[in-house]
Amino acid sequence: MRVLGIDPGLTRCGMGVVDGSVGRPLSLVDVNVIRTSSDLPVAQRLVTIEKGIDAWLDEHRPDAVAVERVFARSDVSTVMGTAQASGIALVCAARRGLPVALHTPSEVKAAVTGSGRADKAQVGAMITRILRLDKPPKPADAADALALAITHIWRGGAQARLEAAVRRAR
Repeated sequence: MRVLGIDPGLTRCGMGVVDGSVGRPLSLVDVNVIRTSSDLPVAQRLVTIEKGIDAWLDEHRPDAVAVERVFARSDVSTVMGTAQASGIALVCAARRGLPVALHTPSEVKAAVTGSGRADKAQVGAMITRILRLDKPPKPADAADALALAITHIWRGGAQARLEAAVRRAR
């Protein structure tokens, strides 16, 4: 299974593609961030994010897309930008008929580190270990995107198999 993980953000939108399956070693395909300038109007920034996500979908042809579920933070402007970028990611995947999963930050942290309260350094260290990298991906948005992809492979793959078994049983 190939999963594109997306850590949505208006200034930095993390993108990470991972190949693998439950019980087998995972491998990094690509990782980066889509950047937009805060000097640009929001609509133009969203178009840049859309074009970037579309390009990644075209290039990497994932089987599924995992997006970080937006949660309330104290800064409303940050939440709005994250929600807008998340919506763009969902539309890009849905337009292609790809399955989309939303994972909360604590679910992702728990999946890759064993603790839903892990910090960015712990997540980066585990991503490095899981994917057998020389160093943690930078910036943290890139590592978070990979963590989302890994979480989906480990959790989403198992969930998909359970749902398929239930359908067959009916």
